[in-house]
Amino acid sequence: MSPQRYAVYGILLLLALYAIGPMLLFGFNALKTPSGLASSPLGLPSDPQWHNFIDAWQQASMGVGLRNSAIIVISTAVGVCAIAGCAAYAMSRLRVPGSNFFIYYLLVTTALPIQLFLVPLFYLWTNLGLYDSLLGLIIIFWAIFSPFATLLIRSFMVGLPKEYEEAARIDGAGEWKVFTRVVLPMVWPGLLSAALVAGLSAYNEFLLTVTFIQSPDKMPVSTSFFAFKSGYTQNYTLISAGGLIMVIPVLIAFLLLQRRFVEGYTSSGMTG
Repeated sequence: MSPQRYAVYGILLLLALYAIGPMLLFGFNALKTPSGLASSPLGLPSDPQWHNFIDAWQQASMGVGLRNSAIIVISTAVGVCAIAGCAAYAMSRLRVPGSNFFIYYLLVTTALPIQLFLVPLFYLWTNLGLYDSLLGLIIIFWAIFSPFATLLIRSFMVGLPKEYEEAARIDGAGEWKVFTRVVLPMVWPGLLSAALVAGLSAYNEFLLTVTFIQSPDKMPVSTSFFAFKSGYTQNYTLISAGGLIMVIPVLIAFLLLQRRFVEGYTSSGMTG
């Protein structure tokens, strides 16, 4: 084996340790006692405390938080795909006046920070009765994640050959059938990529959830874990266990779908 290959393997090993090392340390700390963590913060657990996960699950209300997060993530992903898919089809296939303006508008909206709209959005949501509700939070996620998803899905549709659609129209298919039966199956990788980006972003979002959700039974896992961490600042073993419970669903989902996720991004090219 050549020295260059050894160097490549060494760099890849260092990158793997850099990525996996914090997670392993997190897991080791979750299995220690508070005294064991204080005496050996970087070592292996001598007597694994598996009940830390049970205690963190119960005390941090992780079950309720994960349930609310699942509702938010699934609703956000489905809604963003529906909104962005229809908008991308209109911008790439239909003769919409000013379509180039809408593209620039979407680019600008993706660059604007959501903090600019927190105060007026808070008052508007309070007057509409959407404050402290999962539906109100999901609608906000639809609004902030749809622009990027629209550009991503549109980049797939621009590269599709139009002959399939023209053949379907000749056979008597309407615009809706062309969209659902012909276009959507071919842009499935783009839809999946948009759904993953929107879902993971909604799962990890903290500022909007802590601003618009106050009831403990409606908190997603990010804010329920924050409330738990604030109340148990000295018990870092339970905090590590709760954090690991919060990370595991996202890690499993990404490992299962990473190939299609990467394929969706690399094949799109974000072409215009």
